[in-house]
Amino acid sequence: MSRSRVILLDLDGTLVDSEPGILSSCRAALRALGHDTDPEMNIASIIGPPIEDVMRYLLQQFGDDRVAAGVEAYRADYGVRGLLLSELYDGITDALATLHGAGAALYLATSKRAAFARKILDNKELTGLFAGIYGSVPDLNIDHKPELIAHILAENNLQVDQCVMVGDRKFDIVGAHANGMRALGVLWGYGSREELESAGADGLLQNPADLAGL
Repeated sequence: MSRSRVILLDLDGTLVDSEPGILSSCRAALRALGHDTDPEMNIASIIGPPIEDVMRYLLQQFGDDRVAAGVEAYRADYGVRGLLLSELYDGITDALATLHGAGAALYLATSKRAAFARKILDNKELTGLFAGIYGSVPDLNIDHKPELIAHILAENNLQVDQCVMVGDRKFDIVGAHANGMRALGVLWGYGSREELESAGADGLLQNPADLAGL
């Protein structure tokens, strides 16, 4: 595998296990809209796309179309409490430090609100390893990966043939390929091997230590 000078990294399911915080804040949002939540509620399979898509899916079971209100309630809880429940996957800190020390430019590319993503990296003392932190921004229309990656490329004048996207869901793979960029899937996150292979991942990483080889 050729080495990449620029590495775009997803956050949820790639750098951090964010399911506990996202689940907690989804429950809080549903309760705020008057819905009881299932004690066995499992959202691992829907982590990855923008929270608007997640909330739309969760509200469908209640016949509720108040997606905007649900997202607002989710963000109110997540920004204060939920994001602090994210935990780094074992080996991520060392892998990022190795990449940074080798001269790779690291960019965070997440569908999460950019402000929340920065808080998570700040909390884990990783912010200084990144050349840029990118996520969704109100009114900027970069919530989905194709648009987000295009924005990162344009704003930083990056050459796509020197970049690779790394993520755990099909959205990362599809978003990278939409911009002519290679994409690698990680097997420790929320997406399955089958999902990543079906999306056309250019390679798969077995564990966080494999990131250092990029």
